[in-house]
Amino acid sequence: MISVGGKASQLSEMSWETVRDLDRGRTVAILPVGAVEAHGPHLPLSTDVVIAEAMAREGARRLAARGVASLVLPSLAYTTAGFAESFAGTISIAPATVTALVLDVARSLARQGFAALALANAHLDPDHLAALHAAVEAAGAEGLLPVVFPDLTRRPWGSRLTDEFRSGACHAGRFEGSVVLAERPELVDEAARLALPEVDVSLSEAIRAGRGSFEAAGMEHAYCGAPAEASAREGRETVAALGGILADAVAQAGIAS
Repeated sequence: MISVGGKASQLSEMSWETVRDLDRGRTVAILPVGAVEAHGPHLPLSTDVVIAEAMAREGARRLAARGVASLVLPSLAYTTAGFAESFAGTISIAPATVTALVLDVARSLARQGFAALALANAHLDPDHLAALHAAVEAAGAEGLLPVVFPDLTRRPWGSRLTDEFRSGACHAGRFEGSVVLAERPELVDEAARLALPEVDVSLSEAIRAGRGSFEAAGMEHAYCGAPAEASAREGRETVAALGGILADAVAQAGIAS
């Protein structure tokens, strides 16, 4: 559902009676999933949460256009962030805790009769992704409501995003910086961003090579890619792509309108 003014409906802003009266069996609950993690000297620790919330909002808008009701849950900001653990401000929790939390959210939503849970995830740490996949599998094994998780590191989803994203050199670079510029420009240190040189390091390749931290990957300032090339225009285009990915994943899961 989309509220007056085109804003996605937020569960946290509703009364319990409003939720009670929803047609929950035809409503998809969207959970934005991010992290509190270092994103260079120019972007906030909440970067992944900002991106996930934008993905959730745009996904809800696109679902509404298809006749599918949805609402956005309060964001999950704490997760495993082992690659950035040595950087001040990063908060990392155990993968098993993440799996248990998402699974408990799915159980609660299932008890209330929601049609599905969709994960709008913007944090790509491999242990975090594994924790989300484990929650999806456990929910399926228990026969709960469908849990839809379009993993941006897997096909076909990642292929719909920018060249920098597909290169893997996209942590706090042009890709992420553009979305934050579009969504929360006041959180970007523009002077720092524009002065940063490109760091040509593919984090995805570093992960495949067994690197376990940003430093080991060659990211001593917790960023890679080209942050100085970010733009709000590209950010808006990326948010549209992310919302389309989420809506298409829900549709492919066969969630009825």
